[in-house]
Amino acid sequence: MQLRGALLAAGLLALPIVASAQPVTGLYMGGGVGVNLMQDEHVKNSGGVNLGSDVGPAGVLSLGWGLGNGLRFELEGDFRANKFSSSGGAFGGTAAGGWEQKYGPMVNVLYDFVGVPVVQPYVGLGAGYQWADEQNVRVYGPTGSANLATKTQGDFAAQAILGLALPIAGAPGLALTAEYRFMALVGDRSYPTVFEPTGFHGSTKLNDDYNHTFLLGIRYNFGQTAMVTTAAAAAAPAPAVQPARSYLVFFDWDKATLTDRARQIIHEAADNSTHVQYTRIEVNGYTDTSGTPQYNMGLSIRRATAVKAELIRDGVPAGAITTQGFGETHLLVPTGAGVREPQNRRVEIIIH
Repeated sequence: MQLRGALLAAGLLALPIVASAQPVTGLYMGGGVGVNLMQDEHVKNSGGVNLGSDVGPAGVLSLGWGLGNGLRFELEGDFRANKFSSSGGAFGGTAAGGWEQKYGPMVNVLYDFVGVPVVQPYVGLGAGYQWADEQNVRVYGPTGSANLATKTQGDFAAQAILGLALPIAGAPGLALTAEYRFMALVGDRSYPTVFEPTGFHGSTKLNDDYNHTFLLGIRYNFGQTAMVTTAAAAAAPAPAVQPARSYLVFFDWDKATLTDRARQIIHEAADNSTHVQYTRIEVNGYTDTSGTPQYNMGLSIRRATAVKAELIRDGVPAGAITTQGFGETHLLVPTGAGVREPQNRRVEIIIH
């Protein structure tokens, strides 16, 4: 039993855990939880009082659309909460209490660096609206206390995003994410204030609401298919070495959809693979030089993925196929930049 358990553990460790990063294409959803660090908040009209806060919880949910070239757009809803614990300035470092909770919608524009293998970095900018819910925000002085704010006020907000995505092998479209976000509420927010024990009523203006948020999360890209990057396990030496056979599948400009002729060629390749002893089948995607290198890299991957899916439908085992995108490199017909050359818009199937 111990030997069987050891063999099973070794087999699981040998499986690939992460997949190669692919550009986000089409609809996706994401979410993350973590912590928020709020910089000291300035009470603008109370003699320079600064409110210090503790680390608090944060969460984000998003729904977006990827263009397949690294660029994507998303609508986000977020939540942050921090408890005030100290005050400085005019009150001389006394205690503080109460909570500030922020929530609201944001619209983000993000860019994924699609040429980076395995782990995919991304950056983004966002703008939107945030409500700041002040709950019994209070400072304590030598002679009394002041209930600075108990009210919800809204303001324009902006943010910057730095992140990493780690695709998960065996679950196409699924990725773990780690993010840092800097979010700022822009403008002053006024709240009614009560000073105790005098009972005097006044107002408080809060500004400088800067937040540093760290999140761990998950993202799912609907409809993304698997792209295998690990080579098939080495097979036992064959009695005779079979020469490699290759097939070319051509595509229309800026398309990754298969024509009827393309399906015939793929079917022929799948059928012939059953008559030879092969060790692996390579599916390599290429583009012409029209478009940006980043977009062409994503397009070549989508073309290779489409051919692989058709091979599988024609009976080729998925584990025997490796796919790779080369973008506008390795041109079949050498051209300059920006040239729409039909023979360069291809996928090559190589049976080894």
